[in-house]
Amino acid sequence: MAVKLRLTRLGRRHRPFFRINAVEARTPRDGKILERLGHYDPIEKDKSKQVVIDTERVRYWLEKGAIPTETVAQLLARCGIKTTVEQERKARRQRAKAIAKKKGIPFTKEQAKPSTAEQPQEKKEGQ
Repeated sequence: MAVKLRLTRLGRRHRPFFRINAVEARTPRDGKILERLGHYDPIEKDKSKQVVIDTERVRYWLEKGAIPTETVAQLLARCGIKTTVEQERKARRQRAKAIAKKKGIPFTKEQAKPSTAEQPQEKKEGQ
């Protein structure tokens, strides 16, 4: 049984509220859960109340092999829980950055802007 840590959407229209759950990988988004691990309220103004997680249980599920989704991995990182998904994402970004530098192409939009501004377009003579 493959377990994932993922979000379940609650709340109403234009007022989302998410629960962080341990679920079997094949269940639908709002399907049966194995355990409720916390919640995420993106509308909450107080940053400390935005993400509430039972860190002990999250660590338990991660040790058992549960795989967090990218969004949940980012929320766990905000709470100080390191996951392999977050580390892999950073490693992929570093590799892509190194390849872009080696090929001489811009990696970010900020790097791309000066290169396009340096090359003014030439006017054709005689037309």
